Amino acid sequence: MAMAMASSPHVPHKTHQISSPSKPTSSKPLQQNTPSTESSPNSKPAKVPTIRARLSQLCQQGRPDLARRLFESIPKPNTVLWNTIIIGFICNGMPNEALNFYSRMANSFSKSDSYTYSSALKACAETKQLKLGKIIHCQVLRSHSSLTRIVSNSLLNMYSNCLNPCLEFLENDKCEFVKVDLVQRVFGNMRKRNVIAWNTMISWYTNTGRYLEALKLFKTMMNMGIKPTVVSFINVFPTIAGIEDCKSSAVLYGLLLKLGTDYASDLFAVSSAIFMFSELGDIDTARQVFSLSRERNIEIWNTMIGGYVQNDLYDEALEMFLQILELDQISPDTVTFLTTLTAVSQLQRLELGQQLHAYLIKNSMVHSVVISNALISLYSRCNYVGVGFGVFDKMLERDVVSWNTMISAFVQNGLDDEGLMLVYGMQKEGILIDSVTATALLSAASNLKNHRIGKETHAYLFRHGIRFEGMDSYLIDMYAKSGLIDTAKRIFENNCIHSRDLVTWNSMIAGYTQNGQIEQAFSALREMIEKNEVPNSVTLSSVLPACSLAGGISVGKQLHCFALRHSMDLNVFVGTALLDMYSKCGSINYAERVFNMIQDTNSVTYTTMILGFGQHGLGERALSLFRSMSGSNMKPDTITFVAILSACSYSNLVDEGLEIFESMEREYRIKPTAEHYCCVVDMLGRAGRVAEAYEFAEKLGDEGNLVGIWGSLLGACRIHGELELGQVVSERLFELEEGNRIAGYHVLMSNIYAEEGMWENADTVRQGMREMGYRKQVGCSWIVVGGVTNYFTSRDQKHPHSEAIYAKLDELAMEIKAAGHRRTISGNVDDMLEV
Repeated sequence: MAMAMASSPHVPHKTHQISSPSKPTSSKPLQQNTPSTESSPNSKPAKVPTIRARLSQLCQQGRPDLARRLFESIPKPNTVLWNTIIIGFICNGMPNEALNFYSRMANSFSKSDSYTYSSALKACAETKQLKLGKIIHCQVLRSHSSLTRIVSNSLLNMYSNCLNPCLEFLENDKCEFVKVDLVQRVFGNMRKRNVIAWNTMISWYTNTGRYLEALKLFKTMMNMGIKPTVVSFINVFPTIAGIEDCKSSAVLYGLLLKLGTDYASDLFAVSSAIFMFSELGDIDTARQVFSLSRERNIEIWNTMIGGYVQNDLYDEALEMFLQILELDQISPDTVTFLTTLTAVSQLQRLELGQQLHAYLIKNSMVHSVVISNALISLYSRCNYVGVGFGVFDKMLERDVVSWNTMISAFVQNGLDDEGLMLVYGMQKEGILIDSVTATALLSAASNLKNHRIGKETHAYLFRHGIRFEGMDSYLIDMYAKSGLIDTAKRIFENNCIHSRDLVTWNSMIAGYTQNGQIEQAFSALREMIEKNEVPNSVTLSSVLPACSLAGGISVGKQLHCFALRHSMDLNVFVGTALLDMYSKCGSINYAERVFNMIQDTNSVTYTTMILGFGQHGLGERALSLFRSMSGSNMKPDTITFVAILSACSYSNLVDEGLEIFESMEREYRIKPTAEHYCCVVDMLGRAGRVAEAYEFAEKLGDEGNLVGIWGSLLGACRIHGELELGQVVSERLFELEEGNRIAGYHVLMSNIYAEEGMWENADTVRQGMREMGYRKQVGCSWIVVGGVTNYFTSRDQKHPHSEAIYAKLDELAMEIKAAGHRRTISGNVDDMLEV
């Protein structure tokens, strides 16, 4: 039996064999001593196998070492024997051994033929040794023999497998080759091309992203009368997906069916067709192709499950995975579990994810790095980051994806410090930070408002020349949240001047808003529109908070109209920002109307509306909305409880508020924080139950040693004239405030003394503030007159009409005095304003 000797081009997902037409050999039979056997007179003696046949047989049996030993015993092997052993090594997955024998053959001065070169080139393709492949190419050219079709095909295969396409992306996002395309040159120089050469060239164009050229080449091949093979369709289907040509997809698949059952039922062709239709978003047709397939291997099931996941049909993907288990005919592999875990993660089906995890442990598949990475991501999305870290910690082997997945999981779940520590551990292991790690670092720096970490990350990126998509927007966001808005502005104006996309504009607008630079936020929005960049839902969500900070509702209404025209008003983020804006601008009815129009409400939407009702003194409506959350399958979070407790405090609904506070841990498993304690103290204090509020704060112990809690209590003492308790509270408060040179609570205590007529005590507190260098935070007020926002602060002299304003204040002070009212603190109008 002759060994196969020709090479075929690389075809995705298919196993290739080296084949050649049978060829007579001049090898003499090996003389052997065989035992005599009796036979009939008419029987022919058994043929003794040739050396070549024996070498071929050993290689086919998977025993290349024995074939090597037999070959070494041959004194002067001819070209055919060299070819047989080289091809045998290739067929047994030993391409490096094949290349070693090719080198020995060249040094032995044995003449190489087309099959020798073809086999050596195939070995170069499998080991991706481009330099050696070029050397063999030169040897072929120097041999003065014509390039046969088999050698040309092997050259195409070698270059297409070994070359890394060097692409340069231009401003229009198109790509061109910087270097000469050697695959294209070999193909162009071929005198005769069979379908193998055409397939290789189509595959090369597809793999290098030149989809239109690949499709054009396929059409040219058809026009020349060359019948496509199954491999032709496997190569061209991804091309159709790349150019998003739905019409051609139907035509090509129809052609595949027309060519017969052998084509239509080929498993690789079926899988490629499902992939093509899934990429085009035509998941129904992909499912039809799947259903028409009589035979299905795990690759076809995986492609269909992957298609569902890619098109966000996660329930359908899980249903198909369960079908595989129910059929019990084929075993799911790593790819199956990887796509299924992705679907479970997106649906946040924790229980099912745990069951899959148990199945993987039971079947010893959990040690796979990619599976462990998927499990970490799953637990992170389900808010079980601790369990995810347990998976990470038990991994015997980790790649950079493992580290990045765990770091991102920490940061996304608010465990920024843990994420930073893991980056330190990653560097100790010698794993380099990449763009994904840098993204997590910048996000952590933004969350922590830590510009030092952000600057170090920025410097690292600069030193190592790392750039990635969206990097500037991450940097702008980090610097803006860290309070370095000027640095963010410099990046925006210098680095992004030619590459400002929507994300970058949104980051800059949000940065201005977060830093109170309202005019700059609106100015950036106007400039963005002038640059023909249409705002999206993120833009509106970022700029709407600036409307309430500016104190004017007119701009907010204009943005609301823009959202209506562009069908963004129903977006949950835009809707939440709108109702927050209307609520803070005093239009609670508008806010409620927006809330009722939002279809996909979430806990943030409910919390914002509850807070709005509370701030407007509508405590009963806030309570009603809070109770309706459970009916909407909406779970209140920590901030929701702050909102509802504040609403109860503003509306004097003390018993209801205390009941909700007690239910936090009992029913919702939410541990109260300092904000909740402060709300309870404020609620009791506003209702006049000051002693009860004091007892509540005292029972908190060290957990209650917070300025906010005792500050609320001091405010309650002032409202209800609890002078003695106020003195006790102020002493505790001043201890907590030690080192803080802001004097807000000292002023409050001074006012308590003044209201009781204890002027000496009030002056003593004020004098102490001045001696210790304490200062009161400057308040700010504004009013919109004629479309212009006028800002005022205490002792402000910057307003153009300040003289007239102060004259009016003096006039009002005289009228107040004439009406029998007294000033809070003796002195001039400025003293009144300061208090």
